[in-house]
Amino acid sequence: MSIRCAFLFPGQGSQAVGMGKDFFDNSAVAKKMLIDVSTKTGIDFSELLFQETPLLGQTQYTQPAILLVGAMAHQLFTDATDIKPVLTMGHSLGEFTALVAAGALDALDAVALVNLRGELMAKACSTEAVGMLVSLGLSDEAVEEVCEAQRAAGKQVWAVNYNAEGQIVIAGIKTDLEALVPVLKEAGAKRAMLLDMSVASHCPLLESASAPLEAKLKEMLKDEFIAPVISNVTAKPYSTKAEALNLLPQQLVKPVLYKHSMANIDDEVDCYIEFGHGNVLKGLNRKATKKPHFNVSDMASLEATIAAIKELDV
Repeated sequence: MSIRCAFLFPGQGSQAVGMGKDFFDNSAVAKKMLIDVSTKTGIDFSELLFQETPLLGQTQYTQPAILLVGAMAHQLFTDATDIKPVLTMGHSLGEFTALVAAGALDALDAVALVNLRGELMAKACSTEAVGMLVSLGLSDEAVEEVCEAQRAAGKQVWAVNYNAEGQIVIAGIKTDLEALVPVLKEAGAKRAMLLDMSVASHCPLLESASAPLEAKLKEMLKDEFIAPVISNVTAKPYSTKAEALNLLPQQLVKPVLYKHSMANIDDEVDCYIEFGHGNVLKGLNRKATKKPHFNVSDMASLEATIAAIKELDV
């Protein structure tokens, strides 16, 4: 197949009760993945994914839940077609699912790894109330200037997710974020809203999580990349274990350059396939690309995506 596909994987915020249920109900492969990873981690993923539970909102459970569903979607796609990626990319947590798709992480190991990642992040943020806030309608420079001025005044706030033009997520101490809302609106933000997050991702508050994450990565990563992975930290590709060991611990404390990554890869691909619940990244990519964007979130969208890509390749 000559069509160049980028495989994309969402991060936190894409979760929902019932995600992955259609895969579980209709695929023996997906069912086995869920049962095996429940045994491996001690987490009841059928309860976590398919029943109302407050655990799904806790980062140490949110992260493995999202990764498992993305890995299920990717595995079923891989089993059904010979379509291979020219590159893989994820948003924040999604970079770990991208590593699974690239062959550098075993799927079940990756679920356990991000469960640990979530625990480390929660622990790092346990001494203070922290959170995240989305700013809409301001330039990168304007948001950065506001955050720098606030830090100069003793506040702890950082621009951490560069999602799309005019959409930036800020992390920090919750009271500092609350005080930031009117400042951003005064600067011209169309909207500034606290997100339902219990951690402050991709900022210096997570420094203590880096070393233990790196230690576990050394155990689990393989040097067997079938495609490059785009780094959230650099917005550039990497394809070795050594590079991953350098970049992934940094990802905890440095901004996600998603917008920059899209700009860097768009000329290299013909279409995008998003794996996992919903189509969050399709929404972010609306202004970034005119290339076709498909998603695999259940059995119907799996079949539709494979059919659509085959038509593109005619």
